[in-house]
Amino acid sequence: MSIQNLKLLLICILFSVTAHAQQQFQDATPKRNFWNHVRFGGGIGLGFSNGYTNISLSPTAIYQFNDKFALGVGLNGSYTKRKNFFNATVFGGSLISLYNPIDALQFSAEFEENMVNINYYNSTTNPPSYSYPSLFLGIGYTIGNFGAVGIKYDVIYDNRSIYGSAFVPFFRVFF
Repeated sequence: MSIQNLKLLLICILFSVTAHAQQQFQDATPKRNFWNHVRFGGGIGLGFSNGYTNISLSPTAIYQFNDKFALGVGLNGSYTKRKNFFNATVFGGSLISLYNPIDALQFSAEFEENMVNINYYNSTTNPPSYSYPSLFLGIGYTIGNFGAVGIKYDVIYDNRSIYGSAFVPFFRVFF
């Protein structure tokens, strides 16, 4: 075997090993698929304070960037009642961010924009429907990858709010 043939054989072997190693690396690298990082779920809210009752349901979809951070969108629907005074139905949407600095703790920031329809019990005229924003900052105890239970605070709460208090407990789940 000549030196030329030996060099050619050596080059072919090196090329083959390099190509095989690259193929194995590509096969071992997981493909980043958008839908593999999307989680569906939402929250249920119950609030009771000073004669107020608030029940809400909010289906949500989030994109899980990593084990610590997620962003998402949601729909909101709720019913609020103040004993012997009024009831209100509310529908809207929200943007939510979730941050888990450690496994058992979840911080959240959520912006809601809601359309409010109020019916006063002892009034012949009711105000027109109106739009009301809420900006919640929350903290919760996480239950594995399943969800969180906690409390959120509306930092722009005022007397037009559909919530009986600026503090709203929540139970949030994702699958």
